[in-house]
Amino acid sequence: MFYRLLRTLLFQLDAEKVHHLGLVGIKALKATGLSSVLYSPAKTTSVEVMGLTFPNRVGLAAGLDKNGDYLDSLAALGFGFVEIGTVTPRPQDGNPQPRLFRLPKAKAILNRMGFNNLGVDHLLEQVKSSQTKALIGINIGKNFDTPVEKAVDDYLIGLEKVYPHADYVTINISSPNTPGLRTLQFGESLKELLGALKQRQGELADEYKRYVPMAVKVAPDLELDEVQELAQTFSQFEIDAVIATNTTMSRDNVVGLKHAEETGGLSGQPVFQKSTEIVRQFRDALPNDIPIIAAGGIMSGQDAVKKLEAGASLVQIYSGFIYQGPSLIKDIITTIDRRKQDG
Repeated sequence: MFYRLLRTLLFQLDAEKVHHLGLVGIKALKATGLSSVLYSPAKTTSVEVMGLTFPNRVGLAAGLDKNGDYLDSLAALGFGFVEIGTVTPRPQDGNPQPRLFRLPKAKAILNRMGFNNLGVDHLLEQVKSSQTKALIGINIGKNFDTPVEKAVDDYLIGLEKVYPHADYVTINISSPNTPGLRTLQFGESLKELLGALKQRQGELADEYKRYVPMAVKVAPDLELDEVQELAQTFSQFEIDAVIATNTTMSRDNVVGLKHAEETGGLSGQPVFQKSTEIVRQFRDALPNDIPIIAAGGIMSGQDAVKKLEAGASLVQIYSGFIYQGPSLIKDIITTIDRRKQDG
């Protein structure tokens, strides 16, 4: 009830300003020991995925905390893992504002942020000072002005810098807001990228005596044959996990709503079915030793269960967190636990 009232007030303000205001508020509650105002702990059961032990199956998707500035504060709300980024080698402003829009009637968010971030070195300073026990994923991408044909250079810089400090690394090649980025999902471009990254991952594992898993985040706007081709490539290069999915370019479920025609990626409830089907298709196409982390439109504990039933091992939330508040974390945890008890 408290969060619903707060959301009603905040939704009267500019979406990007509220984004920052909300994060500052969460950090203030953590600093004063009052995080329980937004979150009451749920009994959790740990799970092993990618060779890592996650305190629970619920994570925060990348994009909410791009720079890691609020890492401990967000983790204190009950997340089993927090993915920060997308971060690029060099700081960049992202796309011009306005670039973040709410579609409340559809419980959706539309963004064209464009990897706005303070650069990987700033993010790493935040990670080094973190005290959280939640696992940390770091999502890496390329700078806007790096040509797509040289994208591998940026991803290698990102991987090398974050490797010692991440529990896992996500390769973001599916954001619709960086021109040409999604072309890296296909054909020889993808194989060249993954080949270089996997080779460097192995070298870094030897150097640091520690293997850090690498996940690839895919788009929901894929045809079945594209899913199958991707799955074959991921298997060939022994990718450690797939995150399904990023935002969608489709507007089928929001036609006629205010802001629906803005350019950018759509997240939230309208992408749930599409994203869940992609999870199911990847689960059918991938070998069993490549897990799936499901993201896309999770608004309730039952939504999360549907993702697990489709073949996911973990779930991530973003838009659902904005619309439902931190209570969604507990709802998912308890619903999943109830499902296990019911057999």
